[in-house]
Amino acid sequence: MSDRKTAIVTGAGTGVGAATALLLAQRGYNLLVNYSKSEKEAMQSQAACEQAGADTLLLRGDVAQDADCKAMVQAAMKRWKRIDALVNNAGISLFGQASSWDALDAQAFQHIFGVNAIGTFQMVRACVAHLKAVRGCIVNVSSIAGSLGIGSSIPYVASKGAVNAMTLHLARTLAPEIRVNAVCPGLVTSRWFIDGIGQEGYDKLKAAVERSAPLGRASTPEDVADAIVWLVDGARTTTGELVHLDGGMHLGSRQAAVQVPTQR
Repeated sequence: MSDRKTAIVTGAGTGVGAATALLLAQRGYNLLVNYSKSEKEAMQSQAACEQAGADTLLLRGDVAQDADCKAMVQAAMKRWKRIDALVNNAGISLFGQASSWDALDAQAFQHIFGVNAIGTFQMVRACVAHLKAVRGCIVNVSSIAGSLGIGSSIPYVASKGAVNAMTLHLARTLAPEIRVNAVCPGLVTSRWFIDGIGQEGYDKLKAAVERSAPLGRASTPEDVADAIVWLVDGARTTTGELVHLDGGMHLGSRQAAVQVPTQR
């Protein structure tokens, strides 16, 4: 068994996944860097992790396919003989379709649920025995969409609600050997949003968040990665938490806050 801890990060080619993989590498973890489409970026993520001192594996795989999930776990165990952390970051959505009922057919729901919810479950199931052996942890990358019912599309909102509920269930059933938590970002300043709604749409959304969020800023991928790595490597008595990383958006708009007058 390797002396270094080992983490699997799905969707680790870009954005939050890449930032998380690098930060874990800097904290002394070996990394399985998973991607489904962004091969060039995933290779860059792998190289950054290796430069930080990690031994790495780069594997293409679709978490919606159970065989791909099992193959990732088998590869990690063959290489390092241990899995200490699973970060379920891979996710997809439809953008701009929330009010277009004709676009929201069963196939759209099944595709998004297949990656976001079923993929999360399949990765957990593939890893659970190995995580138990080392009292490891799981961090699911969810969204405020699952808590507030807002987001890019109804299937996405529903899938992240499922991830939140699954996180709570798994935290109960896998204790005390495995801690299970989720992070719930709002807007993240990454390529994911720009690819989904275009630069102009992204700029407008970012400006709206900065006007209305109590903290007046969106999260960077590194902000989200910091929280994930804290849950992995520092939060030893924390399980079953849905950590909102939305600049306070779940509290409501700061412009709409009611100011109670002081007594005279």
